[in-house]
Amino acid sequence: MQNTATPTHCPYCALQCGMNLTPAPDGTVEVSERADFPVNRGALCGKGRTAPAVLSSRVRLTSPLVRSGGTLVPATWDEALDRIAEGLSRTRAEHGPDACGVFGGGGLTNEKAYTLGKFARVVLGTSQIDYNGRFCMSSAAAGGMKAFGLDRGLPFPLEDIPKSGCVILVGSNLAETMPPSLRFFTELKENGGTLIVIDPRRTKTAEQADLHLMPRPGTDLALALGLLHLVVAEGLVDEEYVRERTAGWEDARAAAMAHWPEYVERITGVPVPQLRETVRMFCEPESAMVLTARGPEQQSKGTDTVSAWINLCLATGRAGRPFSGYGCLTGQGNGQGGREHGQKADQLPGYRKLDDPAARAHVAEVWGVDPDSLPGPGRSAYELLDALGTDIKSLLLMGSNPVVSAPHAAHIEERIKSLDFLAVCDVVLSETAALADVVLPVTQWAEETGTTTNLEGRVLLRRQAITPPDGIRSDLEVMHELADRLGVEKGFPTDPEEVFEELRRASAGGPADYSGITYRRLAKENGVFWPCPTEDTVVHAGTPRLFLDRFATPDGRARFVPVSHRAIAEEPDEEYPVLLTTGRVVAQYQSGAQTRRVDELNAAAPGPFVELHPRLAERLGAAEGDPVAVVSRRGRAVAPARITLGIRPDTVFMPFHWYGEGRANTLTNPALDPTSRMPEFKACAVRVEAVKS
Repeated sequence: MQNTATPTHCPYCALQCGMNLTPAPDGTVEVSERADFPVNRGALCGKGRTAPAVLSSRVRLTSPLVRSGGTLVPATWDEALDRIAEGLSRTRAEHGPDACGVFGGGGLTNEKAYTLGKFARVVLGTSQIDYNGRFCMSSAAAGGMKAFGLDRGLPFPLEDIPKSGCVILVGSNLAETMPPSLRFFTELKENGGTLIVIDPRRTKTAEQADLHLMPRPGTDLALALGLLHLVVAEGLVDEEYVRERTAGWEDARAAAMAHWPEYVERITGVPVPQLRETVRMFCEPESAMVLTARGPEQQSKGTDTVSAWINLCLATGRAGRPFSGYGCLTGQGNGQGGREHGQKADQLPGYRKLDDPAARAHVAEVWGVDPDSLPGPGRSAYELLDALGTDIKSLLLMGSNPVVSAPHAAHIEERIKSLDFLAVCDVVLSETAALADVVLPVTQWAEETGTTTNLEGRVLLRRQAITPPDGIRSDLEVMHELADRLGVEKGFPTDPEEVFEELRRASAGGPADYSGITYRRLAKENGVFWPCPTEDTVVHAGTPRLFLDRFATPDGRARFVPVSHRAIAEEPDEEYPVLLTTGRVVAQYQSGAQTRRVDELNAAAPGPFVELHPRLAERLGAAEGDPVAVVSRRGRAVAPARITLGIRPDTVFMPFHWYGEGRANTLTNPALDPTSRMPEFKACAVRVEAVKS
């Protein structure tokens, strides 16, 4: 590659910040500002700025590995690919196609996610495919589909946020999870708008708020219902909007009226005056938004919680209007695109439903197969992982590290160890890859071209900036080679643009219609918002703002969904009297498989900790930095105490980026939302113990 700057995008969160990459004479890669991209306007967090460190051969995989005598040893590509094909073939022959599982990731490009779904269903013939994005935004997706008939993280660009009158930010610490986005909220306040943050912790984001509510973890549903009760009681419903643009209001209204303010205060711990002030701040301006993140979504009632917040927006006329609406702050880099194009258990490309005969027929025609040959919907992510070693005997895993990221992680680690065969494609030797029978080293963001879809629904082109090291292949090449070995010689191209052209055809006419998007357009226009059904920019230039004229329902009306408060799956008791909630820190990302290999990031965030209130610390006799144990019904984690007034006395917080004795997900509860199948990461009962030296 020439030593010139290549405009591309960060490999981490769903902002997909623009950056320039330039190969340096010493073999490193320099990151520089790319001010033309509107999402970050040149700003980068520490993760983005140091992302090229993972390109180094010092930290990344450089050769295929196969297990020999209990140890992973270097192997040739042919040996490794043959071993995978043999393992999958043996499982299919002995146990049937559904004994083969496939697990993907929200960091895979659209081309890879699309091909992985096709590979599972066409080559393996298995229904057992899902991805780690199920642990991210699936509750928001389900709530959005129920209300609006369409799921796109944000129905408007980030640049609309500063133009709104008020934003309620529920369960998001974006100052640490996606720092460049904080400028939009700073500009909101500079423009006279107000920011309300709802979080049981006094985070860096909450410190920016005009009003900070600190509910008990797991009570966001009751909080939203209490606010809607007050909207009704104080005569603030937009009756004309409700009448003309919605359906189902009476049932939703009746459900909300059962949640009077004093009752909600008892459940949530949020004082009634703060509830009333929230309603005033939200309803007073002409426009307002509610943005949710993992806090309210990663619950066993996450879908209902999202529905309650959407109901608040609908009752006040705050959806489908300029600078207003409900949105989800998607977490993973391609969490949006990853769920649109087929690596989710129940979906086909274009966000089509796998059990829809017309959708099956359309995609089958693009793929050149019989619609009846396509398997039906399979297990969701946690259910798939829980079935490993029993119903599912072999697993192909790409771009995920469930040994760290899955709930009840010690159990999932044992399920993975019980497999007959495990193959992992990754950039680094993650904790999950270390358990594999075969590990394939694959190209990463700067070494390949492909598309991602950010949290706004903006499809972007990541460009290859450097040549990958010798011996490294792309995931597309891996699937091509495996398909060939498993008897499917055609249909799995290795060129990402050729894959994207097929994706366009497969998505055409679907809810997430990419058919009008091309690599040329993406390069020229700095991204295109889906849906975009034609290349003719005069006819259709993409859709930055959804729902301004109608919602994506048969009659064009948004749907109220009547919901009521219910307890979390595991309430505190005498044995486990404290609530645990989990989250991220600014210097690490997700399971930490890549960021924990960057010296600068490790210096800033070297390991796990337990954040607890001084009153709880005093009862334990624990001082700052002392090791404390957090114990749930599923296991025990030990980490240093971090004592702060910025957390509720009945709550402790742990970041989830680390393996070992400080693994937070050893503790978390896999209780699933009945609709989204989202596990309850954000609230479980624990006890905290001082660790005697």
